[in-house]
Amino acid sequence: MKKHLNTLYITTDNTWLSKDGDTIKIQLDGQCLGRFPLHNIQGIISFGWNILVSPQLMEACLVQGIHITFCNPYGKFLATVQGNFKGNVLLRRSQYRLADNEELHVPIAREMIAAKIANCRTLLMRVARTYDMSAKMQGAIDQLKSYVRMARKNQVLDQLRGIEGTAADVYFKVFDFCLVNQDPNIHFTQRQRRPPQDPVNALLSFLYTLLSHDARSALASVGLDPDVGFLHRDRPGRHSLALDLMEEFRAPMADRLVLTLLNRKQLKCNDFEIQDNGAVLLKEESRKIVLQAWQERKSQTIDHPFLNEKVTVGFLMHIQAQILAKTIRGEMNEYVPYIWK
Repeated sequence: MKKHLNTLYITTDNTWLSKDGDTIKIQLDGQCLGRFPLHNIQGIISFGWNILVSPQLMEACLVQGIHITFCNPYGKFLATVQGNFKGNVLLRRSQYRLADNEELHVPIAREMIAAKIANCRTLLMRVARTYDMSAKMQGAIDQLKSYVRMARKNQVLDQLRGIEGTAADVYFKVFDFCLVNQDPNIHFTQRQRRPPQDPVNALLSFLYTLLSHDARSALASVGLDPDVGFLHRDRPGRHSLALDLMEEFRAPMADRLVLTLLNRKQLKCNDFEIQDNGAVLLKEESRKIVLQAWQERKSQTIDHPFLNEKVTVGFLMHIQAQILAKTIRGEMNEYVPYIWK
């Protein structure tokens, strides 16, 4: 099994990244902040307006398949730099043919949606077991169970999207019940993206950006095109297949970490700032807390439910990308999604 590699996060403005032998050298105002071996790095994500990467380092990253993602200081995705696709071009041609035929790709989208809903239900069940939640929470858990069954029986993509949207509404209506830190300023009413207008939404959006980067990297590493998906519609600038893949991981990786950080009071209301337009965003030092917790979560080891072997959480997406590639090539009869236990 491939060892899970690290992602290098750059959060300080005016940082200069360059290649020094076989290492990534990080400098600020002419002083070296550290060096990291290239062979230990899977991706680089920058959060800032003036973070520069030397052409020599960029070339080395492209050759070695290291993705470089640029985000603004608050986690909004700006651009990704990646090298040539790996893998056989026949795999991508099969992917494109599948994407053009709804009858063929609906079974994959169906399993992805069912897994997303099932994993959201698992998160609610874990919270309910820990905190003995209300009848409203139990009602949401029961509803999500029925939506999982509905998704797995459906054969029409638009209807599947409708089921997913309704299930997400049920899930987020009780998400505030999962916040038990008793801080009146930390609460959740509804999912807000552009811009997030409370700390919970700000944290969700930030972690979803990290999740999207990992999904793009995993798909490209097995030779799939992250832009051509089966569930999300194609759109210029949208990484549709990456969005498809990350659906299974929103609850177990991002949503769960949001609750952990807030309920344990690792993040508090003063870790966020309000912009003039009402947007609520993480402060720079707070982003570092989130990134450290994210890396720690990805380094944890679990028993994979399909492979029946121990893997790191950070490698789960790569496994799912491999399973997806095998399904597209016809080596597997159906796509097996990640189901959180």
